[in-house]
Amino acid sequence: MLLGLTTALVATVCFGFGSVFQARGAREAPKADRVQVGLLAALLRSWQFLLGTGLDVAGFALSIVALRTLPLFLVQAVTNASLAVTALAAARLLGARLRRSDLLGVAAVVAGLTLLALGSGSEGRDHAPAVFHWALLATTALMLLLTLVLARRSGNAAAAGLGLLAGVGFGVTSLAVRVLDVSGPLTVFTDPAGYALAVGGLGGYLAYALALQRGTVTAATAAGTISETFGPALVGVAALGDAARPGYAWCALTGFAVAVGGTVVLSRFGEVEAELGPAPTGDGARTDPAPGRAPAPGPVARTAPSCEGGMPDKKDGQVRSERQVP
Repeated sequence: MLLGLTTALVATVCFGFGSVFQARGAREAPKADRVQVGLLAALLRSWQFLLGTGLDVAGFALSIVALRTLPLFLVQAVTNASLAVTALAAARLLGARLRRSDLLGVAAVVAGLTLLALGSGSEGRDHAPAVFHWALLATTALMLLLTLVLARRSGNAAAAGLGLLAGVGFGVTSLAVRVLDVSGPLTVFTDPAGYALAVGGLGGYLAYALALQRGTVTAATAAGTISETFGPALVGVAALGDAARPGYAWCALTGFAVAVGGTVVLSRFGEVEAELGPAPTGDGARTDPAPGRAPAPGPVARTAPSCEGGMPDKKDGQVRSERQVP
């Protein structure tokens, strides 16, 4: 259990840093009103999105060990706590300010994961009937179909829907890792769960990137967190035999609820992504900021969300604080 918990925690750190780079890279790409090759090409040209994806790949590789050795409800809760890592890293490295709700969210995640780890028992079965494997693949097909439909819409409702679908894709990936037959190379390629793993992961990334372009990070991330965490956890308990330690079910349930609740609260922190850059002068040139001070905010791209406490000025497109007098 110690090895699985360690790899899950390291994976969480990778996911936490990766989400920051992915979100910024997705917003640099031109907004697409449908799934197309141009969107994928634009994302592949963004070094920030590629770096975030690389960190996610590393996190996923580490989480495989955890998924094969720990109950799904524990692994999903730990890895989805990456928003706490994102918040703390942004405060330390980017100068973002943590509000009281953010600090409460971080504290809830830490407390919830502690209770969950204390109450978790051993993992259940690592195999399932063939119909379970085919059901995973069918779920990914449905997820992709709904993604194609929602990609034509915009707004927070579409972002929440796409985030929900992204969570379904990532959840199917976790379940596929758990039940995948790895007894030999041939069995991996003939197992429907193997294809569900690949399609669910790629489809989830695509749905999440589209969600980030269509609404707030809160709408996309909160919906994805709920579907990615609760779905596999329930399936793991109902179909794969995951369970808490005898007499500690209350501890595991409380920890799970508190950790997920803290993660949903922290999803609001994604809105605090400051667009830092030297302020433009009247002739279009840029001036360097004074030593030791943060650069002044520059113009905000049309597809980028406004920062916390800042709104785009209708006259010149600059970001001004809500506390400033125009």
